[in-house]
Amino acid sequence: MESIRRQNPQAALMSLEAAATSARSGFACVFSTADEYESALISERRAQGRYAQSRRSYWPLALFVGCALIVAGTVLLLV
Repeated sequence: MESIRRQNPQAALMSLEAAATSARSGFACVFSTADEYESALISERRAQGRYAQSRRSYWPLALFVGCALIVAGTVLLLV
């Protein structure tokens, strides 16, 4: 604060205005809405290959076969 008091008041005001302008520019955002941001984010991730189709999973088939065996075993025990 001492250095600001020693300066010319006009120079101090200009220095503060420059600092405020610099601070405001750091918060600027390229996107005007959240939807626009998320659309760009998804497009970038697709370009990186993050949403690529992975190889087919056999878990649903394994669960179906397991459940079928349990049902068949239960039916055989009750008959």
